[in-house]
Amino acid sequence: MHPYLRYANEKQAEIIGLLGEMVQCESPSDDPAAVNQLVELLIERTRDIAEAKAITPTGFGNHLHLTFDLGAQEDRQLLAIGHSDTVWPLGTLKQMPFREAEGRLWGPGVLDMKSGLAFFICAVRGLRDLGVRVRRKIVLWIVSDEEVGSPSSRAFTEAEAKRSECVLVLEPATGLEGKLKTARKGVGRYTIFVQGRASHAGVDFENGASAIVEAARQVLEISSWTDLRRGITLNPGVFCGGTRTNVVAANAHVEVDVRIAKAEDAEQVDRKFRQLRAIDPRCELRVAGGLNRPPMERTQAISNLFAKAQHIAKELGMELEESSTGGGSDGNFTAALGVPTLDGLGGVGEGAHAANESILVSRIAERTALLMGLLAEL
Repeated sequence: MHPYLRYANEKQAEIIGLLGEMVQCESPSDDPAAVNQLVELLIERTRDIAEAKAITPTGFGNHLHLTFDLGAQEDRQLLAIGHSDTVWPLGTLKQMPFREAEGRLWGPGVLDMKSGLAFFICAVRGLRDLGVRVRRKIVLWIVSDEEVGSPSSRAFTEAEAKRSECVLVLEPATGLEGKLKTARKGVGRYTIFVQGRASHAGVDFENGASAIVEAARQVLEISSWTDLRRGITLNPGVFCGGTRTNVVAANAHVEVDVRIAKAEDAEQVDRKFRQLRAIDPRCELRVAGGLNRPPMERTQAISNLFAKAQHIAKELGMELEESSTGGGSDGNFTAALGVPTLDGLGGVGEGAHAANESILVSRIAERTALLMGLLAEL
């Protein structure tokens, strides 16, 4: 058995123990105090191997910068990215306790993405314990706002990426096959606000201008822009308006999720939103929003990085595949800067953001060993 895999197998109980502590420290994005408790836990659990720096943004919990120096010989660093926040509100543990059953670990945030953080910390500790000297200084950057679009952390993430030779993203793998992610769609959110004219629906119908009807017409137009061949999708996911059934609606708004596979399509989609005009001239439109994350396109540099991971996996006795996904991560930001980025290096499981969130226990050691190999050889 490869030394990295042997080490990870021997330390599996410790990995599960750390992961359990993290899952039981609930950390919703909108509760800075709760997130900070997890950050303090991570600082304490890495005190023997990392230099920690907490960064306090406005409105969110602390971001955490951990630096590991295992005898680095070169200036440019190797950057790993994760997030401490989850989509689960405080108290979720009562319905979804951390537990091991049916060959899995269960609990809020166990897949997305506390397992990736636990694997990474064990991987770095393993290289130290085995006396492996690495080429580069290793940085683990953990943000507190990824689940809500990374508004306060994006600039920090991009600055770290520019100092890095490559980026490893500790988000969950794709599917139970454990595929890595070499491409992600860009993500945008637009809101169309419609101002109509209220009137009594029975007595004065003709003098009303329905914002709801106007918004519905705009939804049909926006939906027509979807182009599956190019990887462009538009989903009007929220539609609100009106006050009472006997009142012609004066106000309505539509919230639209946008996904694009190629950066070149962002400008065209944005221009279409900005050029929207009311069909009923008595109504007025206002468009807000834009692209939140650029797409992570599969470049030659990303392909080369994946090939390296495949080679390391083969040495460990593993088969590794790649995938693309419509979801976004902070890897979108780093890849858009031209920094080679490999995503999906975290837990193997299913149910992210769902009641069945879980990871496979049988894949813990191999994912940790893979991270050890990447950190040692990149």
